[in-house]
Formats: sequence, C-alpha cells, structure tokens
Amino acid sequence: MNVRRRLIPAAAITAVAALGLGTLTACSGDRAEAANTGKFDVIASFYSMAFLADRIGGDHVHVTSLTSPGQEPHDLELSPRQIASLQDSDAVLYLRNLQPSVDDAVAQSPVKTKIDAASLTTLEEHGNEVGGHAAAHDTHEGEESGGKDPHIWLDPVRYAQVAEGVGKAFEKADPKHAADYRKNTAALVKRLTDLDRQFRSGLAHTRTKVFITTHAAFGYLAERYGLTEEAINGLDPESEPSAARVKDLETMAKADGVSTVFYETLVSDKTAKTIAHDADLKTDVLDPIEGITAKSRGKDYFSVQEANLKALQQALGSK
Repeated sequence: MNVRRRLIPAAAITAVAALGLGTLTACSGDRAEAANTGKFDVIASFYSMAFLADRIGGDHVHVTSLTSPGQEPHDLELSPRQIASLQDSDAVLYLRNLQPSVDDAVAQSPVKTKIDAASLTTLEEHGNEVGGHAAAHDTHEGEESGGKDPHIWLDPVRYAQVAEGVGKAFEKADPKHAADYRKNTAALVKRLTDLDRQFRSGLAHTRTKVFITTHAAFGYLAERYGLTEEAINGLDPESEPSAARVKDLETMAKADGVSTVFYETLVSDKTAKTIAHDADLKTDVLDPIEGITAKSRGKDYFSVQEANLKALQQALGSK
C-alpha cells in the first residue's frame, strides 16, 4: 500500500512530556478514560480492532479507540493526549500500514503488549482490480499499482485468524483471566466461521461476479468468495481515478452486466454517483466497517457484514 508517512512531530512528543503523568491522570479527556481503570486497558486503533478487543476481553477489559465514530481512519492524526494515552495502557491493538500516525506512535511507545493484527494473518498485494480480472488488465500510467492491502477484517476467515492471535496475546499479558479469553475467542471465531458460511452460500450462484466500489477495500472478500472487485480508486480512498480508468469501468460494467456502483459511509459518494449516472447504473452502500455511525446498516461488525452480503446479493443477482 502506498501509504503517506506522517511522522509524529517533535512538538507533539514535547507536549506529551510537558503534560506529566499527574496531570494526565486527573484530566477528563481520552487519557483518563484509557488508563488506570482497574481493568486490562486496551487501546485500539480503529473500530474493527476495538470490536475484537471488546468481544475477546469481555468484562475484563476497558477498550478505547483512537479513531472516533464517523472519522475516516486512513488519515487519522493523533493528538498529544492520544499519544500519551499509550504509555499507561496495558496493550495496544493496531493494524500496521493502515494508519501511519498510529504506527509511529506505537513504535515510540513503552507499552509492553503491542499487538499488530497484520502479523497474525497473511497480507497480499492488491490494486484497483482484485479477483478474476486482476491479471487481465494493464494498470494505466499514473494509477495506483497496489501494495500490501490492510483490509483483512472484511474477510471473515482472516479476521478469525487475527482474533485467535489477539486472544493468545491477551492470555499472555493477563494470565489471571486467560480461561475467559480463550472461551470468548472460541465463541467469536465460531461466529466468524458461521458468517463465512453465509457468504459462501449466499454468493455461490449469482448472475455476475463483478462489482464496482469507490476504493479497493474488498479485495480479500472478493477473493474469498470468487468475485471480482473493480475499484474506482486504489487502496487510498482519497486518490482520484484517471479518465482512462473511468472509461474502462464504464466499458467493463456493460460487458459484465454490472448493475451497481458501491460507495461507503465515511467517504464522499460524489465520484461513485457521477460514474453511476454516466453509465446508467444504480448506487448502493458497501460498508468497509472502518467505523460504525448512525448511517451504518447495522450496529456492529456482524450486522453490517450481513447487510453487506444482502447488498452484494442484490447487485450481483443472487439466484
């Protein structure tokens, strides 16, 4: 993934040191909520990591997310208080190469238990196209050619692998509650296995296997269930498609019987709606589950994934 590195400014580190531990503990901001709660305090980088920590930790953990609901996580900039919150947490759960500012903060943090979700499963190189058409088209000059795709949580199988790794890390860091962590992890993995079965059966027979999204977040999901994701943008949701890419998408939509252009809740739908209008296609939401908001079609990871499945079934013509 062609991430734009954002090193934490020296001024931010200085500000953290100037605040002092006593001031931080007494304040009512992020830092006070994240540490010294009497539980196993976990800092999670964004929603899909916080969801794992909460489900696996249960009553034994206190989970704080660095990314606020409704905030696009890719370009998160951490405040000095958020950076400081790491030093008194018991663990941090993050996904390397998704949020550069988080990667930098974790690298500089003394927190003992650092859990990188990307190290708990396999990552692949993905670009604008993933699936059956990925090898059939050449990338146009100036387009994003791809990189290590961090969107592993959208594949229930990979997400389950991450869950197992997180559970083991919690057991090691907080052995007093290890039995409960094992039990909660097993229950979560079972639900994810059931979700995988739902996707497999629900997408086994469709009129087309191709779908268009605003950015390439669904590559792992596409590969898992025999689909082809064609993304308007690359792995970076804020990148702009070339005119050649837009023309290719419109041509491909007609050839492959694509009916819908999917957009997401946390990024502008302007480009998706423009392409859909020009190609006489419909638009719908396919949620990358980077944050749960009032606009989300569901209240947690599982309900949103079930809504995603229904949207794909409708767009692909499930039989």
